[in-house]
Amino acid sequence: MTLLALAVTGRGLVDPGEPVIRADDEALLRGLAAFETLRVYRRRPFRLEAHLDRLFASAASIGLPQLERAALEDLVPLVLEAAREEDAVLRLVWTAGTAEGEAVGLALLSPVPAWIEEVRARGARAVSLLGVRAAVPWLLPGVKSTSYAVNMAAEAEAKRRGADEAVFVDAGGVVLEGTVTNVWWRSGETLHTPSLELGILAGVTRATLLELAPASGFAVEEGMYGLDELLAADEAFTSSSVRELMPIVELDGRALGRGPAADALQRALRDLTGTL
Repeated sequence: MTLLALAVTGRGLVDPGEPVIRADDEALLRGLAAFETLRVYRRRPFRLEAHLDRLFASAASIGLPQLERAALEDLVPLVLEAAREEDAVLRLVWTAGTAEGEAVGLALLSPVPAWIEEVRARGARAVSLLGVRAAVPWLLPGVKSTSYAVNMAAEAEAKRRGADEAVFVDAGGVVLEGTVTNVWWRSGETLHTPSLELGILAGVTRATLLELAPASGFAVEEGMYGLDELLAADEAFTSSSVRELMPIVELDGRALGRGPAADALQRALRDLTGTL
């Protein structure tokens, strides 16, 4: 990831090449940190408040030391002004700090990865991989922490198999989510997506699509679905803040149709951000 700008609580804007995390920060030693990643459109972070709400919920679940919300919010205009990028990716990170110290907040601004539009144009290939259903609190359901090794390993395995993305399913074949995305599919005029009761991440873009779908002519049903239902869909796609909507044209080697829902909702999302 190329850093365009970096700001740290208590210090303000710092050089992107300067080290800002101590070697004994609990985030580094034990993965005790939470983060949020969101898109910036025309120098405006999209749904920043919703992302901050989820960040604070994640921090509470992990038990991170207190960090003032205003301290994190104040970092955002610093990196936006320093980089002066119209469209970018904003990442907010909340680390536990050292065992004796205070929590650390970071705001990082980076370019939007170029591969996203290339893959969206052709459609993504995906494979299903075994995932764990976060059904109990100590599995941190819905928490976005930096303990992301399993997700990155799954993404690497998907690429090893010639795919772009992995879709997690539990041992019973229930569809959960992507490595960094929520999963959707269309049957007729109805969109289906796994329920938050399965312990998946409550994606901010997922919530946005729930708002946008009716105006685009689609009903939405949330529930517990098997992989066979996804494979039998008329079309499928994923959603995330950075990747937005990504059509899935192949899953486990089976071709999936590219239909109207993903494109219509992508246009609706861009219209909402003012970048259509």
